[in-house]
Amino acid sequence: MDQELYLVFGGRLCDPEGDAFEAPSALDVRGIFPSYAATLAAWRSASQASVDDAYLRHLIIRLR
Repeated sequence: MDQELYLVFGGRLCDPEGDAFEAPSALDVRGIFPSYAATLAAWRSASQASVDDAYLRHLIIRLR
């Protein structure tokens, strides 16, 4: 049985057009989720909370 796992994390970028984080040790890790639906809900919550700040970005990474 294959298990899907997703990671949601984010933080402040050095440049809003880039993908380098200012402080990787201070990333906001929202968690690891077993379904894409739960992952998407966590990502939306984090992204909507920071919608007015172009330097904050949250990502979804498929782990497995």
